[in-house]
Amino acid sequence: MKKIIKIIGILILVSVAGLFLYLFTVVPGKLMVSMNETVFPGPYTVSEEAAKLHNSLFVADLHCDATLWNRDLLDRDTRGHVDVPRLLEGNVALQGFTAATRTPYGQNSVATEDKLDQMIPLTFISGWPASTWLSSHERALYQAQRLHDAARRSEGVLTVIETKEDLAEYVEKRKTNPKITAGFLGVEGLHALEGDLENVRVLYNAGYRMMAPTHFFDNLVGGSMHGMKKYGLTEFGKVVIEFMQELHIIVDLAHCSSKVVDDVLAMATGPVVTSHTGVKGTCDNNRNLSDEQLQGIAATGGLIGIGFFDFAVCGEDVDHIVAAIKYTADLVGVDYVALGSDFDGAVVVPIDTTGVAMITEGLMEVGFSDEDIAKIMGANVQRVLALSLPSRDFSSAAAKKPSVE
Repeated sequence: MKKIIKIIGILILVSVAGLFLYLFTVVPGKLMVSMNETVFPGPYTVSEEAAKLHNSLFVADLHCDATLWNRDLLDRDTRGHVDVPRLLEGNVALQGFTAATRTPYGQNSVATEDKLDQMIPLTFISGWPASTWLSSHERALYQAQRLHDAARRSEGVLTVIETKEDLAEYVEKRKTNPKITAGFLGVEGLHALEGDLENVRVLYNAGYRMMAPTHFFDNLVGGSMHGMKKYGLTEFGKVVIEFMQELHIIVDLAHCSSKVVDDVLAMATGPVVTSHTGVKGTCDNNRNLSDEQLQGIAATGGLIGIGFFDFAVCGEDVDHIVAAIKYTADLVGVDYVALGSDFDGAVVVPIDTTGVAMITEGLMEVGFSDEDIAKIMGANVQRVLALSLPSRDFSSAAAKKPSVE
């Protein structure tokens, strides 16, 4: 009997160990695959003319969520949409890595309540530090750390851009070495401040240079277009925006309520962006921006990053992305349009990052000039970052400033 009990005990331990191994190694990958599908997996082919033009461009994308998932950005993967080898394969020179830090169960495009955070189990089974399990702020810091760590291990292949000088030096290097890429950090929703204004500086010091006031729910800063009340900037939110602008942090209006969009535009002292969006002119839903809002963003000298996902462009092919880009460029001018894929953002997209040349080809087919295509595909992002990022001297000083009262 004792021998049988011992065997049963061993079997139970082995089963438990196997379950934990499955949870920590298999489940995160399955989640990433199921939530980040590609309608038309590569390899992708374009015309010789399109390939030649695309390979001459400085390609930039304002938004992906690749740091959220449990994989090494330096390894080429077939899952999800973005990693460093695939950025190089797609000739993507600059990628915005934007940290999602809280996603409520039952989130939707119309009315999402902030309850039952579904990132708790994701952070646990992905092996994130215990400090991140219940803290949006710590999740943002950890994702920044992951990108910086990848850059350190890349031996110069990946650079994290934080200052004007970083950008200028990188652009010069890439003119002679196209086998390098770069990223910059954004945060998706300022619930990551956890109500503390000084955490704006903490995130700044971690490398964040673009911040969106809201994500899928209303928070202490302002209302979300998907929230329950969709209010404007709160008094705390107005102070946050002022502090962000003081620190040369770009305001990202993606997911913001219409009232927050209006409030931020009224306060803007420089370019603001929407890192991943659609436009009502080609896809009319509450997630997308009106003509008036697009014109307001353009008036700041900012950028409208066109998303690649169905809810942004009302379709699952590159033609729908190109149509949204063309509508926006025709409305506000080609200088204010950019790519805002939302790769790895729990979305279904037609291509992964190796296929962005298909957008170049699509823009050629609808009549954009080579110069205008260069702007849309990345030169506009380069321009806005060169204008908006802090200098190294400012960045060093900002890190040491006393807390704002």
